[in-house]
Amino acid sequence: MAKHRIYTMSVASVYPHYLAKAEKKRRTKAEVDAIIRWLTGYGQEALEAHLEQRTDFETFFAAAPQPNPSRAMIKGVICGVRVEDIQDPVMREIRYLDKLIDELARGKALDKILRQ
Repeated sequence: MAKHRIYTMSVASVYPHYLAKAEKKRRTKAEVDAIIRWLTGYGQEALEAHLEQRTDFETFFAAAPQPNPSRAMIKGVICGVRVEDIQDPVMREIRYLDKLIDELARGKALDKILRQ
């Protein structure tokens, strides 16, 4: 199976788009970072280090210290595909993140986004 091109993209190259999407709807960088930390288990310093090092998505998710078990509760459609139906583990993690950022931009409360 060929790797998806997005696997080799750095998280840092997409991160500004996450921020722009959130900030356009008056959400904050702190909320975007909270979502990423919740999903992966990274602390803020580690997250910032990965952004600075331009870690690719595959490595970023593979090295996640404590992927949140509640991420399996993330359901719905992103980019025309049901998140819960994605078989590829890396692509599913990427789409989980996309879905959470989308929910933030739609005005959903952070505690609801984080499945609390």
